[in-house]
Order: sequence, then structure tokens, then C-alpha cells
Amino acid sequence: MELILLSAGTALCASRPFPALHYFLMRIPAWPIHDERELELLQQVLDSPQWGGFHEFVGRFEREFAVFQHCAHGMCAANGTVTLETALAVLGIGPGDEVIVPAISFISTATAVSRIGALPVFVDIEPYSFTMDPERAEAAITPRTKAIIPVHFGGRLADMDRLMPLAAGRNLHVIEDAAHAHGSEWNGRRAGSFGTAGSFSFQNSKVMTAGEGGIVTANDAEFAEGVRSFINQGRRTGEAWFNHFTLATNSRITAFQAAVLLAQLERLPGQIRARTGNACLLRAELAGVDGLRFQEIPAQVTANSHYLLLGRIDARRFGVSRDEFHRMVTAAGIPCTPFYPHPLYGNPLYKQGGCRVMPCPVSEECIHDAFWIPNSVLLADAETIREIAALIRGLARRP
Repeated sequence: MELILLSAGTALCASRPFPALHYFLMRIPAWPIHDERELELLQQVLDSPQWGGFHEFVGRFEREFAVFQHCAHGMCAANGTVTLETALAVLGIGPGDEVIVPAISFISTATAVSRIGALPVFVDIEPYSFTMDPERAEAAITPRTKAIIPVHFGGRLADMDRLMPLAAGRNLHVIEDAAHAHGSEWNGRRAGSFGTAGSFSFQNSKVMTAGEGGIVTANDAEFAEGVRSFINQGRRTGEAWFNHFTLATNSRITAFQAAVLLAQLERLPGQIRARTGNACLLRAELAGVDGLRFQEIPAQVTANSHYLLLGRIDARRFGVSRDEFHRMVTAAGIPCTPFYPHPLYGNPLYKQGGCRVMPCPVSEECIHDAFWIPNSVLLADAETIREIAALIRGLARRP
């Protein structure tokens, strides 16, 4: 019987691949991560008379994050769902319009379209990019189409070399759902800087977080002012406080969130380097494992947040199914999610209608064979990454 040593006194039986329960649990960093920097900035807010959205930290974070993402403007809002809705509303998209979205994403990508009265049109993803298939997007365009929302899934940008010309040729807006892609790049250009708008989330699991929060990025000054007004109850920059010019809402963030996000942004580049190094190490350790294929990262992806490490399993070649894989790695204490339980159009909300669904065979396949490992795993030390790889290699071996 072959044994794969994980550490002194711990072994994995290759013929019955069950590691010690929760072996990795204490070796993977907890998330979120904070230190004295967050406390220092939060104390400054507490000591100030302004705890709300007009503290100087909010404007400072908006400027610093926009610059970091290669954008001219940044406008913070309550969360990444609100930022998508805001971008669509400011563009005047509404009833009678259609917006193309990928069938694989978090629900907000679609409900943002529905909530402003437009129709989400679900299109398929590519088999190993996990991002919108430009050919499927093109096939879904009608005279009613007003925008495309590509999702930079897992931190890897969608194929902007194909999507941007497609949108430009049809006079469509591109709203980048960059909730996973803080610091990610395509040919040296960062997420959120390609389309009319970028939408980022600072929800608890994201690679930089204040628990909740979001930001819209843009390079067009007029659009940016519209977003800022929409978030701030219809006010206009430089106008009187009690003058409200458009029907809008209040979705400002607080100074406390901005303080945390300033600290998180300072830490982000180093964390991206660490995750990138560990992702490369894990991929190298598992190269040649039959039936396991990770998300494709083409040369155009010059930086990747690695919010998720995505993969697919061919059970016949790998030796166990995706569900068995998930059960075994989570039993060892490695966080892992067996992908979504259904494409977006499989949600009860959209089974009732209110959408248009194009053929999505790849999305349907991924529901059964794809998985992801969260970013916190890629912040572990190199020894832990190698042992995770050893465990996965062991799962792939038949007795």
C-alpha cells in the first residue's frame, strides 16, 4: 500500500485517499486579514466629527483606488450590487432594453439588469476561461441590446481584445463586473479601465474588503459625475446642499469603511504577489495530473488577483468525481466550493421568466465538474501549498 507523506507522522493512503480530518485547517490563513494599520485609520475616524460619507478618507480612497486601477474617476457605493445598478441607471438603460450577461456569475450580475427594468440575456462561457464567450455574446445581440457585462471571473479578465471591438462595432456600453479583479490586468491595463464603467465589490470574501462596499470606476468625466450624483441623492458637485437635480438615492459608504479600505489597498499588491507565486507553484506541482485542468491564464493576463483558483475535473481520467474531490479536500481542511449549483437562469427567480436564455452547454457542464479554491488558500506558506498538491495528486491515483 503506497503512502504519501504530508508531514512527520501524517500520511495519506493512496488507495483510500482520506487525509487526517482538518489537517490543513490551521495552516491556511484566516480571512479577512488586518493589522495595526486598520486600527490606526479607524481611530482617526473615531476622533473626527465626520463618521459618514463626507469624511476626507472617502474621497482619498476613491482617488487612490481609481489611480491603482488605471482610471480617472472612482465613486464609492454601498456594495458591488449597487454599483452595477447605478452604472446601468446612469446610462439610461431600462424597460425595453437588453443587457448581455454570462450564465455563470453571482446573481447580482443579472439582478442589477432586472432591477432597472431591462432584460438580462444569458450567454455561455468559454470552457476553461470561465468568462463570457465573445462569439456567444455576438450571437445574442439584437436591436434592443444596449450593453454587455463581462465578468472577470476568479480574477482573470474576460477576453477584452475581442469583447471591446465587438461592443464598439455595435455601439454598446461595456460595464465590467470586476468584483473579483482588484489589481488584475489585461495587457498591462487594469480591470475597470476598459469599458464605460467598472464595478468592484469589497464584500467580506473579496481580496480587499471592508465587510461590504463597492466602487464604480470610469474614465468619462460626465458619466462619473452622473454616478456621483446618483449615489448622493441627486446632488451636483459645487451646487447647494439642498438642491437635488435628479431622482436618485443615498448609497454612500461610511468613513469607517474607507479607513479599512485604505489599509487594505496598501496591502493588496503584496498579497497579489504572494497568491500569484503560490498559484504558479500549485499549478507546477500538479502539472501532468490527468483529468485535472485549471483555469486558462493567457499571456494577455499580465496580473491576476487570484480571487479564486478555478478548475475542472474529468472524473474518468482523474479517478474520482468533482463531488468526491470536494468532499475529500474539505475534509482535510482545505476550503473548496463545488462551483454553482445552477447557471444564473436556473435560479427560481429566472425560472419564472424575465430573461432570455441562449444555449449554454459549457455552463451546464461546469455545474457538474468545476470547482474553486478561495484566495486565502494561496496566502499559505510554500510548504503547505506543496502538501496540498501532494494530497490532490494522491486523490488522482487509483489503487
